Amino acid sequence: MNPSPSAPQFSPERALALGRQTLSIEAAAVDALKDRLNADFSNAVGLILASQGRLIVSGMGKSGHIARKIAATMASTGTPAYFVHPAEASHGDLGMITRDDVLLALSNSGESEELLRIVPLVKRSGARLIAMTGVPGSTLAREADVHLDAAVAQEACPHNLAPTASTTAALALGDALAVALLDARGFSPDDFARSHPGGSLGRRLLTHVRDVMRPADRVPMVRPGTDISAAIIAMSRGGLGLVAITDAAGKALGIFTDGDLRRAFEKKLDLQSGIIDAIMHPKPHTIGPDRLAVEAVEMMERLRINALLVTDAGDCVAGALNMHDLFAAKVI
Repeated sequence: MNPSPSAPQFSPERALALGRQTLSIEAAAVDALKDRLNADFSNAVGLILASQGRLIVSGMGKSGHIARKIAATMASTGTPAYFVHPAEASHGDLGMITRDDVLLALSNSGESEELLRIVPLVKRSGARLIAMTGVPGSTLAREADVHLDAAVAQEACPHNLAPTASTTAALALGDALAVALLDARGFSPDDFARSHPGGSLGRRLLTHVRDVMRPADRVPMVRPGTDISAAIIAMSRGGLGLVAITDAAGKALGIFTDGDLRRAFEKKLDLQSGIIDAIMHPKPHTIGPDRLAVEAVEMMERLRINALLVTDAGDCVAGALNMHDLFAAKVI
């Protein structure tokens, strides 16, 4: 369908320029927040930490969308939080806020009628109020126990009307609060995993080496003094790309891999005679079965190897795994 004669014409160059300008304006808005962070930020963190209840996050319109995201981030990083719509709060949902809670109210103007309507009732209940606004002298800012300045020099909207840079700045400030809180609470990767059990993130955080490794009875192992040719046959039958050299108790003494075999061929080493001790890697890299599978990935990528022996507390082979096992488990 052709545009009407009065309709503006699409310009790829102008679209690209506006896209870059938007990102520059929003990046500058977030960067400017750093210089305005002061004791109020620390006080806000302290207020939330001292609370015996929950963090209630609220806002209208676009600020409400940002408030929902902040509440979700808080809840997933160790700070119990939920979103309350300020208009619904005036019609019964205010009962969800108790004297032990902290209300984080977002409003760029600081004059949102729906928020200001519930502020006196929230404060009367004994709950504390943190305001995040773009106007430090606004009504909401003045009523708050702590005010967080999220002002921006301009919106990215060409008309300086649509909330763009201001919502980005509020979101970034909310993330800053969440990060400071998770650090203060000592929130660990294990804690994060417990609140994210589903999907690929859950697999990465909850899958341990023991869950994906091949057990010891499926790991090819030979004794010191074994002929190189016999060790190669054992490695081929094992399908792991490695053979472990162990003592009688199963303690790992060395490892020989497919990569070692290729390098031996390149060096024209005599593989028909000799024993595996002469070409194995002594003191092989190993990992424990209780370590996270993602730690095995990091180790293999850092060391540029494709397989790892899994050993117990006594350095005995408990299993092994390779990159294919980690791919199959969807850890990577």
